[in-house]
Amino acid sequence: MELKHDLIDCPVDSDAWERVAEEFKSRWNVPHACGALDGKHVAIKKLPQTGTMYHNYKGFFSIVLMALVDENYKFMWIDVGGLGSQSDAQIYNQSELKECLEDGSIGLPPPSPLPNDDQDFLYFLLGDDAFGLRSFLMKPLSDRTLTREELIANYRISRARRVVENAFGILAHRWRVLLATMQQMPLTAQVIIESCVCLHNFIRIRNPAIQNIQLDNEDGAHNLVPGL
Repeated sequence: MELKHDLIDCPVDSDAWERVAEEFKSRWNVPHACGALDGKHVAIKKLPQTGTMYHNYKGFFSIVLMALVDENYKFMWIDVGGLGSQSDAQIYNQSELKECLEDGSIGLPPPSPLPNDDQDFLYFLLGDDAFGLRSFLMKPLSDRTLTREELIANYRISRARRVVENAFGILAHRWRVLLATMQQMPLTAQVIIESCVCLHNFIRIRNPAIQNIQLDNEDGAHNLVPGL
């Protein structure tokens, strides 16, 4: 855990965020995206005298790993220990990440034009329907009567947002303790989860080829090729 701040490194200035956004654009064809945000329930044993505090909507007891992931499946920011009974939006609303996004201290780049356009557009994170739409948080459109352009935008946003789901899958299948019901107390389980994330990032930095066979990618025609 002493390496946590070295291995889980969230950008804090516009230059670093621009590099992340450029990689998202290059790899997933979504300009100005600076990361994908989601939560994962990690099963724990039922604790005495906790009632439904840790009981989630899926029907088991859990704590939540909330994470922001870059285009290369590397965790940039995590919040571990949210109660299973809480929604992703509740955990996000109580997080330091939300506070930094709203007060601007996270350092997202200033608005700039999208490709082939001359109108400034904000940089943003990608989320799903669990999160509220914000100027700094983009999610797919929910209306079923969409134009062709809106359908294309939805496809690109949804495809790019899958990096966080894939990151959770890679993490859990590499460190199988996350697939079972953890028998430790929540504080110990939190340390174990954070350690697994650190090890995941270490592998992504040092030897990503080990995991790349499991990942989604694109062919030469920009068609999605699902990973294992």
